[in-house]
Amino acid sequence: MTQLGLPEEILACLFDLDGVVTKTAVVHAAAWKETFDAFLREREGAGYRPFDAVADYDEYVDGRPRADGVRTFLASRDIELPEGTPDDPPDAPTVNGVGNRKNELVLEKIRTDGVEPYDGTLRYIAAVRAAGLKTAIVSSSANTLDVLRSIDAEQLFDVRVDGVVARERGLPGKPHPDTFLAAAHDLGVEPGRATVFEDALAGMDAGRSGRFGYVVGVDRVGQRDALYAHGADVVVKDLAELLTGAGPGPSRQGGAA
Repeated sequence: MTQLGLPEEILACLFDLDGVVTKTAVVHAAAWKETFDAFLREREGAGYRPFDAVADYDEYVDGRPRADGVRTFLASRDIELPEGTPDDPPDAPTVNGVGNRKNELVLEKIRTDGVEPYDGTLRYIAAVRAAGLKTAIVSSSANTLDVLRSIDAEQLFDVRVDGVVARERGLPGKPHPDTFLAAAHDLGVEPGRATVFEDALAGMDAGRSGRFGYVVGVDRVGQRDALYAHGADVVVKDLAELLTGAGPGPSRQGGAA
């Protein structure tokens, strides 16, 4: 392993945004809960079963493109809506309408509270680039560029494959590996020589099915075992743990390092 905590053959690092680079996963979870609870309350009345911002978020929504998250969660409640179009208003009773309502709430929360990066991740990315490795940001969010600019981090990535790029190219989102594969391709690196950094279970699935050289799970919410079960090679609470001499080593399946 190198001083970056990666196999010697790794030439590129592919980073998810929310929950890995920025502290926005909790913002997304809150926006999804507000959106789904309002939808379910209107549909089912006061006795509705609320959206669980931990269990339901992790299982059905986290890491997925917005419309996929709506569709997958509602299917878990045996609810089917018409697809609609990406331009549907946020009050439209469609998959896209519900997704657009959630996006309005996220943008409102970001404008109100701002965006914070994970300092350990920024330190790690700086070390990765200093070592000559290529970097990409890979996110299902259509707001990736705005978020990166808000924390002055756009220049840290050689390639961006986000919700906007995925739609333009017709790429299916996580848990499919296509967005990560596209980022590796754009960097000119074979998947087997790239590392995926993800906090979402859908992202772990994408890293495993894409046959990437190494998959790092970032455990922000106490789901270490689930990250391993979905394909992580190693799990850390903060990416700075991967740096040689940065403190306690990453936890590995079967025990702490």
